[in-house]
Amino acid sequence: MRAVLQRVARASVTVDGEVVGAIDRPGLLALVGVTHDDGPEQVAAVARKIAEVRILRDERSVLDEGAPVLVVSQFTLYGDARKGRRPTWQAAAPGPVAEPLVEGVVAALRERGLEVATGRFGADMSVELVNDGPVTLLLDV
Repeated sequence: MRAVLQRVARASVTVDGEVVGAIDRPGLLALVGVTHDDGPEQVAAVARKIAEVRILRDERSVLDEGAPVLVVSQFTLYGDARKGRRPTWQAAAPGPVAEPLVEGVVAALRERGLEVATGRFGADMSVELVNDGPVTLLLDV
């Protein structure tokens, strides 16, 4: 499982002109990708890192601050463009495998008491964000 975390002042996801998820105060945007051999162990590890990583101001975490998280599924995190000009997506898990694992990350974050907004799995999403810093971190678990 892989995640790109961006510290944001605010962020939102729009599908077909409708905002489906948004955070309107400082927090994290978490783009989450799933590969074929991911399971509950990776879900727990990614959720723990998202909640506890100290990349907010003053080396604080979203758990420390009670800050919100916007989780967006992102199969392209497992794209491979090392050969040629057209990326391959073979390392990305198919939707029926990935969707429940991304939902598991969301559920694990909510179980920690965090406010979590989401995109819509498999939809053509427009993601808007205001980077804070900017601070961007890649997690591989």
